[in-house]
Amino acid sequence: MKYKLKLFSYSTLYGVFMSALIVFTLVYVSKTTYRRGLENLAAEGIVKLELHTTYLRGVLEKYESLPELLANDKRLINYLVNPGGRERIKALNRYLETVNSISDASDTYLMDKEGLTIAASNWNEEHPFVGRNFSYRPYFKEAMKGQLGRYFALGTTSSRRGYYFAYPVRHEGEILGALVIKIGIDSVEQAWGHKNQSFLVTDPDGVIFFTTNHNWRFHTLFPLAEETRNRIVASRRYPNATLEPISIVDEQLTPHGRIVKIFFADSQKVNTYLLQSEYMEHAGWNVQILSETNKVERLVIAMVMMLSFFFLLGGLLHLLIWQRKQRLLEIKKFEEQSRKVLEDANERLETRVSERTAELTQTNLLLRQEIDERRKTEIALKNTRSELVHAAKLAALGQMSAGINHELNQPLAAIRSYTDNCKLFLNKERIDEAKWNLDHIAELTDRMARIGVQLKLFSRKSSGQITTVPLHGVIDGALEILKPALRKAEVIISVTIIPESLEVKANNVLLQQVLVNLIGNALQSVDGMNEKKIMVSAQRRKERIMVAVEDTGSGIDSEHLPHIFEPFYTTKKSGQGLGLGLTITERIIKDMNGCIEISKIAGGARFEFFLEEAESNG
Repeated sequence: MKYKLKLFSYSTLYGVFMSALIVFTLVYVSKTTYRRGLENLAAEGIVKLELHTTYLRGVLEKYESLPELLANDKRLINYLVNPGGRERIKALNRYLETVNSISDASDTYLMDKEGLTIAASNWNEEHPFVGRNFSYRPYFKEAMKGQLGRYFALGTTSSRRGYYFAYPVRHEGEILGALVIKIGIDSVEQAWGHKNQSFLVTDPDGVIFFTTNHNWRFHTLFPLAEETRNRIVASRRYPNATLEPISIVDEQLTPHGRIVKIFFADSQKVNTYLLQSEYMEHAGWNVQILSETNKVERLVIAMVMMLSFFFLLGGLLHLLIWQRKQRLLEIKKFEEQSRKVLEDANERLETRVSERTAELTQTNLLLRQEIDERRKTEIALKNTRSELVHAAKLAALGQMSAGINHELNQPLAAIRSYTDNCKLFLNKERIDEAKWNLDHIAELTDRMARIGVQLKLFSRKSSGQITTVPLHGVIDGALEILKPALRKAEVIISVTIIPESLEVKANNVLLQQVLVNLIGNALQSVDGMNEKKIMVSAQRRKERIMVAVEDTGSGIDSEHLPHIFEPFYTTKKSGQGLGLGLTITERIIKDMNGCIEISKIAGGARFEFFLEEAESNG
């Protein structure tokens, strides 16, 4: 009892210590991960902030020297010294329009020392600056002091944002007016959008005039003093702007920037951002970037969850090991008791196994004998099937023998006639006519050779090997064999292969046998019909190649369709067939991993068989 209490006390202390260690580790890792994630986020923000700040400086510096250059133009100076009539103003407007177009500025205009716009590049637009007084603008006041005026504001005429450069026009030390250039920077804002970051630029008074979040435009990061607000309203810098601060509900200063929480009224959500800023000295702007910290927070959660999973896994492993030790102790207790029971059972089992083994040995011997008999029967069946296919070929050749004999007799008679003519021409030394007769004899010989080659290929036994077979060639071969019968019966036959280069996995000789059987059946079906047509087609269908043989014959009655592929079943007249052609055809196609079916059509019959497409066309 005392030992158990000590063990319980030790286990409790160990559990408390491990729990405290796990909590400490999780807190430490979460803080470290958050700090490093914030550092990476800040480094990324600094790079992008520097990039955009440099780009803004480049945009402003591009136009900074242009007002001073134009202010020294003699045409502007002469006009302010000696103002002229309408034609001079028109010429000056066109000149400023040309300058504005070349410099790609938003607007360019000339003001006299009273702030009245004398000429402007937008003189021909709906709301031109000509005749308007902008003396209240700070850029004009700076220019009249002899300095380069800079100012960002909304145009009172165009209501478009722009940055203004103004430079005094002097003559003999006297300031006669100011040349102003307005730059549009809306395109810069459109290119700065990013999913998890918001960029904004504030003027010296803290008003957001440039931002990737359009809802923040002309708001402020922090509340404005009443004096500052009145001054901005008086200068008409941002007409109709509320100048209200965005909803920052919390702020925390860190070494990497300020962590701010902003409330969005439209979604009723609070997002946390890392706020970083960089000051543009000449323009007086603050370029700022708000980077969402949810990526850092997700990283912290992921790390804590991963560590928690590992701790949980370790605890489970520890528990499993402890349970295993307990089970081993229990197992050891029952081993001795179970050993005797197992020995007795083993003896009884060995006796039964010996008896059962003798029975199985006898059964196995009988099964082997039966398997050998079945194998011999299958070999005999295969040989019989091969002989039957060959016999069917020879039978088909026998049926076509009369037509083939006619096909061979015609060229033989012609060869005899051309030979006699050639002798006469040679005797009369008419060499050209003799050569012409010899050429015809050669063509007829080739024709007879082709017929012989097709018959030889068709009649030989097939090895049954599956190869890549071009459909066009095998169909042409079958038609060449059946050519005499087709010609005698005056049948119109058409072949359509889409595409022409289709190839299938088959045996060339056996596939030709299938086509000869199907076309031969179609030939017998159209016998005696007014319209004698046989259509052979091939195309891809459902990742296989479909070959169809269709005729305009008498067709097959519905009662015969279920039995059409059965052996010795025929619808032909006595003496026209044994009823094995379609049975052999079906068996050949199955051996080539295909299938055949008959489609019922109006007027005639249509057989379709499907084969695998060769890989070269897959």
